[in-house]
Amino acid sequence: MRKKTAILFSAAFLIYIPVMCFLYSCKMQKEPEAKGVRADNLSSGPVTEVPWQDDEEFKKAIEKNGTNVLLAAYRTVLKDPLPGEEYNVHLGARMMAGTVLKEGEIFSQNNNIGPYIESRGYREGPTYSGVNLIKTIGGGVCKIASTLYNVSIMSNLEIVERRNHSMPVPYVPYGQDATVSYGNVDFRFKNSTNEPLLIWAQGVDNTLYIAFYGKEKPPKVEWHHDILEIQKAQEIYKKNKSLPQGTKKIILEGMDGATVKSWVTIEKSDGTIETKQLGTSYYKPMSSIVEVGE
Repeated sequence: MRKKTAILFSAAFLIYIPVMCFLYSCKMQKEPEAKGVRADNLSSGPVTEVPWQDDEEFKKAIEKNGTNVLLAAYRTVLKDPLPGEEYNVHLGARMMAGTVLKEGEIFSQNNNIGPYIESRGYREGPTYSGVNLIKTIGGGVCKIASTLYNVSIMSNLEIVERRNHSMPVPYVPYGQDATVSYGNVDFRFKNSTNEPLLIWAQGVDNTLYIAFYGKEKPPKVEWHHDILEIQKAQEIYKKNKSLPQGTKKIILEGMDGATVKSWVTIEKSDGTIETKQLGTSYYKPMSSIVEVGE
């Protein structure tokens, strides 16, 4: 891996994530609100319409595999993506589209679209490293992992491996993200249905769509989260002689750290409700960076 170079986000990249409740199929407990992305500004979430519905290759794939039922689809929006990020997401989506999993087969993101190296077409993009934001080849592919995680959960599939980011992310709610690092951390799920599973994915501008197709609609799945602890984001001040004295300019909008317990409820066809625990996600706070004029 080439030498990592620290970078800063533009303030426009960060929006406000919903920690308390989400617009889509998600309920949360009444807990203190963490500073993140607000639900009313969030465009990521489940969808029923996807951009490839009239694509001939897609039509051939569902006909060949008999997977004409949409299990679930999710859209992840990258607000003001950094250089290389959008490109890497689009590349990974193209590699993944058309993947078919047999009954009981395990999908690995790293095996499917990795390694994330230049010879496979990947470029430098943003990556979390502890509490720092750096550039690495393939940076941005965690958006694919997070989207896959949400589609897998909504499809009521078995999660084999998932790890949250070290800090909150601005494109999905707390507790609903997944990170990958080739050779170290993977996102994996199992086709726990009794039928083939078709994966289709496509990047359109700053938006990633991923959907799963099978032969039978899954039960209704609903997210739930409980915020157990919040760690307030600190502010780091840096002097900037080019700014008027006393003027403040936000370079990086911080996000609170949090400890979040997650689970889903699954409503079966007979009306019974099953609860599935998804574990606890731990996020360190992302400090705000503020320039102050001298």
